[in-house]
Amino acid sequence: MLKKTIEQAFNEQMNKELASAYIYAAMAADFAVKNYNGFSRWMTAQAREEMAHAQKFYEFLLERGGRPLYDTLEKPQKSWDSVRAAFEHALRHEQFITKSIDELVNLARKEDDKAAEIFLQWFVTEQVEEEDSVETVLAKFELAGEDKRGLYLLDKELGSRE
Repeated sequence: MLKKTIEQAFNEQMNKELASAYIYAAMAADFAVKNYNGFSRWMTAQAREEMAHAQKFYEFLLERGGRPLYDTLEKPQKSWDSVRAAFEHALRHEQFITKSIDELVNLARKEDDKAAEIFLQWFVTEQVEEEDSVETVLAKFELAGEDKRGLYLLDKELGSRE
């Protein structure tokens, strides 16, 4: 049986993952409107990945006798001043999600819920990858500088993400 504290916290995280998908979908739309199709494709893949993360919490809640509860999502920002600004936003958001996952691990330990703690280990590892992937893109912006050809090449490179 799932403790209420874990159930509530996992529902909150499920909704944070859905909000993440919403943010990345908004970034994808902004990029698409600005004809940055590669960046749009990258963010669309990111949005799908966040939906899959939310689904993992949904399924865990059901498996443990909990009830998935959907909350209202905050309307995401609709436009960014630059591609780089959007990726900087994405990094800050991933750092926020990492902190949230870390807090869930601490809660699982406090509640002595081994199943929840083991479940969360996948997310701990995933967040390392999430932050690293955005940091890698930002490092490439550093290399490209203000050169529009560099931005074009980066857009093309990120468009290959599946």
